[in-house]
Amino acid sequence: MRLSSMADYAVLTMSAAARHCGGARLNAAQLAEETGLPTPTVAKLVSRLSAAGLLKSVRGAHGGFKLARPAAAITLADIVEAVEGPIALTACVETGKHDCTLEAACAMRPHWPQVNEALRGALAAIALAELSAPAGAHA
Repeated sequence: MRLSSMADYAVLTMSAAARHCGGARLNAAQLAEETGLPTPTVAKLVSRLSAAGLLKSVRGAHGGFKLARPAAAITLADIVEAVEGPIALTACVETGKHDCTLEAACAMRPHWPQVNEALRGALAAIALAELSAPAGAHA
């Protein structure tokens, strides 16, 4: 399993925003400069992260973005789901998805929700505060 580039970039963007927690608001261009990501990519991510309630947008002369809640209250699972949707290793457990030819006779299908919940739980156990701390430091 591998995160998409957009999920990886979302974690990078949120980590940069978390390092400014309590400080000045940031705009997409500032986040792009700090992360090394293209500004249009950061703008798209900021939109998704805001829609998911992870970033808060403030308009006006001193506007920009800031974390919607403390970094310790935002998890890796929150960030990944904001970009990718629900965390699942297989699509067959999603409501309305019926694109597997083995679905009717699949012995694994009843077990995938448990596997998916374990994966989500592992990602939910990692707080943004940990991800934004300097290497070797603990938040």
